[in-house]
Amino acid sequence: MEESVYHATMDKLRAMQAFIHIADEGSLTAAARVMESSLPAMVRTLASYEALLGVRLFNRTTRRISLTDEGRRHLDSCRQILAALDDAESALSADAAEPAGHLTITAPVLFGQMHVAPAVTRFVQHHEKMRCSMVLADRVVNLLEEGIDVGIRIGALDDSSLVAQPVGEIRRVVVASPAWLRRHGTPRHPKDLLKANCVRVTDHAPTWGPFNDKGRPLRLAVDGNLAFNQIAPAVQACAAGVGPGSFFSYQVAPFVKNKQLRIVLEDFEPPSRPISVVYPHARLLPMRTRVFIDWIRQELREFRA
Repeated sequence: MEESVYHATMDKLRAMQAFIHIADEGSLTAAARVMESSLPAMVRTLASYEALLGVRLFNRTTRRISLTDEGRRHLDSCRQILAALDDAESALSADAAEPAGHLTITAPVLFGQMHVAPAVTRFVQHHEKMRCSMVLADRVVNLLEEGIDVGIRIGALDDSSLVAQPVGEIRRVVVASPAWLRRHGTPRHPKDLLKANCVRVTDHAPTWGPFNDKGRPLRLAVDGNLAFNQIAPAVQACAAGVGPGSFFSYQVAPFVKNKQLRIVLEDFEPPSRPISVVYPHARLLPMRTRVFIDWIRQELREFRA
């Protein structure tokens, strides 16, 4: 009797693992490859697990597979259960110092490209048993709903379901090329930007600011004849002399260093924004997640730009 209960429990845990891999990999075929199983066996495992739970975990068509609402809720529960098992095994095994498994990390696009992706690359080179996927997006990604393990956030954290560990800070700056400044003069007050041909980013707020105008917040509805929905070409247009632009300091740091852009109106800058490593509240995190959090905190420690 005890042996049958043991086998039933192990089958259920393996079904949970399969469910998580299918969700992470986005297909039954990829999940079967990760688990070193066959596709028919993976299909049977998922069907049996859905029958056991009495719910459909995935919507399946001939082209794609996606989590149902029930599947999204159950995914976090499964991650927590397997994380607790990982911790229990780690506490008993001296050989568990090397992390293994899959992590999904999210970060803003340009900051991720410039700073997070190189750190993740070094992480998998150092921990060869790890598999990492990166999701770069200039939006607030819902970690729980989208199956993300760790996020890098810029700005204040509104989601109380997440833990945030600050690792640095960045400034919001106004920049212009030396050539543009020679032609038009250096702005002395943010309101001088109202007369300038500003380079804008359409996906961001329609106003620039808030500038710190003698302790009072000041927002400006600037205008210009060139706008982009991405940061990189907007920065390049500013460097080309089209006009001033407003960016996070890390976005223009290489151009400022090479003297293609100059920061202006520094006395009116708003307070710096925090850069944080965020992850879901959990009493127990998998060792691989804890090791990565420690790694990325070291990589980004005291980041200033």
